[in-house]
Amino acid sequence: MSSINNVERFRERLENNQICVGTSVQVCDPLMSEVAAEAGNDFIWIEMEHSHMSRADVMGHIMACRGTPTAPLVRVSHPDPNLIKPYLDMCPAGIVISMLESAEQTEMIVRACRYPPKGFRGFGPIRNMYGIDSTAEYLEKADDQILIIAHIETIQAVRDLDAIVRIPGLDGISLGRNDLSGTLGKLGQHDDPEVLEAIDTVISKGVEAGLHVGCSIGSDVDQVAEWRAKGMKWFALGEEVGYFFDGTKEVADKVHALA
Repeated sequence: MSSINNVERFRERLENNQICVGTSVQVCDPLMSEVAAEAGNDFIWIEMEHSHMSRADVMGHIMACRGTPTAPLVRVSHPDPNLIKPYLDMCPAGIVISMLESAEQTEMIVRACRYPPKGFRGFGPIRNMYGIDSTAEYLEKADDQILIIAHIETIQAVRDLDAIVRIPGLDGISLGRNDLSGTLGKLGQHDDPEVLEAIDTVISKGVEAGLHVGCSIGSDVDQVAEWRAKGMKWFALGEEVGYFFDGTKEVADKVHALA
């Protein structure tokens, strides 16, 4: 029986090196995730670092993906096991951890997502056990229910990346280009040679380690093509607020031009 979070389909596509596209959701209404799923996105990036959503809102977005092929990922703001714990029991397909800067932090987060003896995750699953008859059966499957992804967005993390990518249990890394450029003192200067070198390091070291490398950027198809050629597999492109703004502005501008 497949998990209710569609993690099997998402993982299979990644393991087969098929490109995966998703979009970020920041608005509380889970209709946004349902619409994004119906539009054909492989995953939803539920944004909990730069949004005003509550835990209840996150649950709604995760549930909105059920019955679709779309995998819900939750992005949290910093590497804190207590912050991550409640989201694990909502049964997302993946957790994206922001501001990880060291192998030690990464190992701690992986252990926070694993039950004893592999880790120290507290036992309190609800949605995670749907369709599973016993605790023993669930524990056999629990590790496969969730993808653990380190969001690499500081130069400190890049400098420790050789160790980070080798932490057992880490499934993937994602590139945070804007904050990475900021930690180099060059925020938004995406074509700066030092920034480009750091970006290439993130991609190449992740690919070499066999991790699923992805990113969260705007809807720049040319950039997607370049990074895809370097081994990146999954792309969180834009967000619903931006798409709504662009669409409504285009219509408004056309109508105003009729006057």
